[in-house]
Amino acid sequence: MMPPYGSLEARLEKSPIPICIVLPGGDHLGSANAALRLSLHDPAAVAALASGAIGTVGAEIVEGRVQFEGSVRDLMLAAQALLQSDPVNDEHTTWWRQALVWYVSRARHTTAKDAENIQFHYDVSDDFYALWLDPWRVYSCAYYRTPDMTLAQAQEAKLDHICRKLRLQPGERFLDVGSGWGGMLLWAAEHYGVQGTGITLSKNQYAYVQKCIEERGLSGRVRVLLQDYRELQVDEPFDKISSIGMFEHVGRAQMPTYFSTLQRLLKPGGLAMNHGITAGGLDNTGLGAGMGEFIDRYIFPGGELLHVSVALQEIARAGLEMVDTENIRPHYARTLWAWSDALEAQLARAREILVAQHGEDRGDKVLRAYRLYLAGCALGFEQGWVALHQILMTRPDGQRDSGPIAGAQSQYPFNREYIYAPPQAGATPRRQP
Repeated sequence: MMPPYGSLEARLEKSPIPICIVLPGGDHLGSANAALRLSLHDPAAVAALASGAIGTVGAEIVEGRVQFEGSVRDLMLAAQALLQSDPVNDEHTTWWRQALVWYVSRARHTTAKDAENIQFHYDVSDDFYALWLDPWRVYSCAYYRTPDMTLAQAQEAKLDHICRKLRLQPGERFLDVGSGWGGMLLWAAEHYGVQGTGITLSKNQYAYVQKCIEERGLSGRVRVLLQDYRELQVDEPFDKISSIGMFEHVGRAQMPTYFSTLQRLLKPGGLAMNHGITAGGLDNTGLGAGMGEFIDRYIFPGGELLHVSVALQEIARAGLEMVDTENIRPHYARTLWAWSDALEAQLARAREILVAQHGEDRGDKVLRAYRLYLAGCALGFEQGWVALHQILMTRPDGQRDSGPIAGAQSQYPFNREYIYAPPQAGATPRRQP
């Protein structure tokens, strides 16, 4: 067999599950009767597979130039064997590459472009997302406080985990940046009694949350704004702020503006939580092997990843103090597999929804992209190519005697016990979404 097939066959032999690769001419590599089967109709797909560019192969699947048969879980197991290099690479370590990344990031993250990018992803279809998200439609990493939790239970545990970290109290002014379908905003209002404000760039999400506020009798106490975080102006800063799953959309060049905006909107002594995906490598803004390009093209245009150490530097430069950082990376792998399994169980209904909204060609491409995206991201979190950090910050008030301990200069007690202590008797009962 002539190269590049020889190298490809050697990697197929290392796959933990049998796989059959059908070449454009009809020949095949690997196990002819394997349950997992990739049929390649384009020589470019052969070259991509041979080079280990699995993200590029994913794009070929979305475009219909490669068909796969079998489960996406098996496909991800095989993908690891097909890689030729670590996707957490150091391609941006040289100064000129870093400069190029910064200028590209700056151009891609204007207020108008960010609004366009957010609507590209989040306005695909509310009914589509509802098929595989939990009842609160929380579209971010869940928190499996105990191993036996369902996805719905783990998402409620995550919302409560953040509320407890923020020490939310009745009557406090609370801001949720990038509020999604309102899970955090509604949970904090109903279970902690806050006066809540959410902001989003998604028109679909804005309309959905408006409806939820009215239906749940929260008008006058909770509001949602269709607005960019950089344009939010308030007469009085907020007591507490959360930003959940929004950090990934900000862009490296906008990080100073992002954290300085959080600092501006947070009152002295207040607490803010940044819950976001971080890079597994120190310098990469996405994944190699074509995976970063796949996500940028089909899922999150403009998305960029930063290592947690970069985020911590920007937090400090903005005048905020990091008081607690928690990595819950494996929780996101389990969350994504739960989403993937839920979507796979309802493929016919998902296709019906997407085709009705986008037409047959576009609808089929969206469905193929999301099948690969959810399973591929689950693999990425399992492998440590990406992580998920919750970073709790304060805006020190400069008063030595303020706070629960001398020198705290904030509401943070510098003790984690309050986060994990059992709920007090008489706590607000949980309301179903």
